[in-house]
Amino acid sequence: MEIAIRPKLSRADVEALVRDSLGPDLEFTGHEEFTDGFFNAAHGLDLADGRRLVVKVAPDRDLKLLRYEVDLMATEIECFEKAIAAGVPMPRLWHGDTEAGLMIIDRLGGSTLQKLREDIPEAERLPLRREIGAMSARFAIATGERFGYPRKSGRTQADSWSESFLAMIADVLADIADQELELPRPIAEIEALFAAERGLLDEVTRPALVHFDLWDGNIFVERTESGWRLEAFIDGERAFYGDPIAELVSLQLIPEGDFPAIVDGFLGRPMTAGEERRLTLYRMYLMLILVAECGVRGFDEEQAAGQTEWATGALTEGLDALAQ
Repeated sequence: MEIAIRPKLSRADVEALVRDSLGPDLEFTGHEEFTDGFFNAAHGLDLADGRRLVVKVAPDRDLKLLRYEVDLMATEIECFEKAIAAGVPMPRLWHGDTEAGLMIIDRLGGSTLQKLREDIPEAERLPLRREIGAMSARFAIATGERFGYPRKSGRTQADSWSESFLAMIADVLADIADQELELPRPIAEIEALFAAERGLLDEVTRPALVHFDLWDGNIFVERTESGWRLEAFIDGERAFYGDPIAELVSLQLIPEGDFPAIVDGFLGRPMTAGEERRLTLYRMYLMLILVAECGVRGFDEEQAAGQTEWATGALTEGLDALAQ
């Protein structure tokens, strides 16, 4: 898949980055470019010493990005470091350079759940979903100094979750306004719907780490003698510090019958009415991001139209629910 903002690197470019980061005498035996991502460049390298690595390189800083996307590589490196310390299954982080926009991690041995889920019987898939829910809850063990995205500028960072989250909403709505994209309701009305939930948002008092992109394409699983198991999560560039319930947004993008197992693993109980309403708020935030990014990613016309239609439909449903 061709993405306009994704850096274009040759094998020689990638090998040079690894030699500069991990050692000048390294020898390489294999290379593969991964083209299914939507933001960073990602390349696999096999080393003569037996290691298999993934090299991620961020887009050029001068490109037009969404407001929340500034410093995303720094965000992902911090997410990896904090998550690994909290016991979240993640690939080993060999090197992270926030200034260069470079990250080198272990290459996983399994496959994404997106590719395999149709081949896993329900009797095995639901326990796997429960494990995924339990392991994803570990992100929230890590606590930030303040709410919001961990950006150098401090943009969206605040001492209350409502102030931070409403700043995040304002940013993505500004991105949409800049591009003159259509939404199912006027921007001022959408802002008012979110602002009306300030009290509910402030029930969250600890800035927990939230990955916020745990769809099946970012979840690696593997088959063992005892059955299917989670191998690791990847791609932490959308991470922020906020409400742990927000983690369930991307985990909900699965067949409806699987989601109760996720919640059972994540919470060990059903969600409260307040948590369900907050989850609606966070789902609408993700849908706004999906609308906004169509104008800056360089998607082809068909992909942009399909993503916009799907996200706008979900926005319509969610905003109607909030308005009621």
